[in-house]
Amino acid sequence: MSTQAAHPPLDLLTGTAADLGEVMQTMDAAFEPRFGEAWTRSQCAGILVLPGVWLVLARIDGEPAGFALARSVMDEAELLLLAVPPAQRRAGVGRALLAAIGEEACARGAERLHLEMRDGNPALFLYRQSGFDEVGRRPRYYRGRDGRAHDAITLARMLTSERLIPDIVTL
Repeated sequence: MSTQAAHPPLDLLTGTAADLGEVMQTMDAAFEPRFGEAWTRSQCAGILVLPGVWLVLARIDGEPAGFALARSVMDEAELLLLAVPPAQRRAGVGRALLAAIGEEACARGAERLHLEMRDGNPALFLYRQSGFDEVGRRPRYYRGRDGRAHDAITLARMLTSERLIPDIVTL
């Protein structure tokens, strides 16, 4: 007998600029202002209209549960934002969003996926489990509201290797 609680069904949908209200609501819940990582509505709107950019929304029972924003150029893709509100964390939402981004990146011809995140962000565990390795660091890149600076870590992983693809693109 399993003691794990069943998770409600997760729906992943392609998002558009019309979904910015949901994106901002999710971002406000997911990113702590003290770290200075969240984007503004105008930043999100500005990038969504660029070629090669896509948005994936996660919903549980029709309610926002997270989103991921990415872009691809040639054979590289970048995960720009991945946000999951605290109430939905540790339920597979982040992993599903990451898998969806990996699938779409592959479909767009990307061979490598990279991202940048704040040093100390607990999501590092998810990325490491998904095969990402640290490939760079930007000292004091993020500046929080309190004036403290935090390093940014650049992570990357290949998408084309047969042994790497299943753990990121299988939902």
